[in-house]
Amino acid sequence: MGREFEQADTAEVAATPEEIWDAIATGPGIDSWYMGRNEVEGGAGGVVRGAFGGYQPEYRIREWDPLEKLVYGSDPEPDGRRIAFEFLIEGRDGGSSVIRCVTSGFLPGDDWEDEFEAMTAGSAMFFRTLVEYVSHFAGRTAVPVTVFGPPVADWDVAWSRLGEALGLPARPAEGDRVRISLDGRAPVEGVVYAVNEQTAGVRTPDAMYRFLQGFHGPMVAAHHVFTPGARADVEEKAWGDWLNRVFG
Repeated sequence: MGREFEQADTAEVAATPEEIWDAIATGPGIDSWYMGRNEVEGGAGGVVRGAFGGYQPEYRIREWDPLEKLVYGSDPEPDGRRIAFEFLIEGRDGGSSVIRCVTSGFLPGDDWEDEFEAMTAGSAMFFRTLVEYVSHFAGRTAVPVTVFGPPVADWDVAWSRLGEALGLPARPAEGDRVRISLDGRAPVEGVVYAVNEQTAGVRTPDAMYRFLQGFHGPMVAAHHVFTPGARADVEEKAWGDWLNRVFG
């Protein structure tokens, strides 16, 4: 048993097709909104490679039409698992653009529902982060930061703890103003730019901080730090301490 799936997201953004193409078709661009480290060998037949928490996917580029269309995906695994991503860009007058992302594929096995729920929530957050990136950070390159916190036993409690750690009375909601305090650093103000059942994203002047419900596991920090001179190892240490303090 398994399930075919397709998820489509569309947004009009205050960014040019060139800025969007750099975000979706270059390694540093993808590093700045997706997850983990990425590299791109461009052109039809090229490859998009990622590295995230020990997972190292490789996707073949099926269509490469600069400034307009990019399609890449995995080859089917023996159990039929596959995933593909299609990006369409339409330039508009005044320097804005419409970007559409379609994620599709097949999830095998009898437990596909839990995986589908997690993947759908994650994909929605990734797309919203792409929109935030091209709208607020276009032309800047982030250091991707990935940290896994302690195991979570009760997710309702965990999301409430996250809200409290951000200075809120309850779990974060879109539009909330928050304050992030890491040990040894001045507090930073931010705004919650997206929330769903399994994710929350915060934008500050120099970062996008995302919190993801790990699939059968911990709270995951999957951040993008734009501060000049930022180092992944330093940020991961700081956020590891923060996650252990909040969820330990």
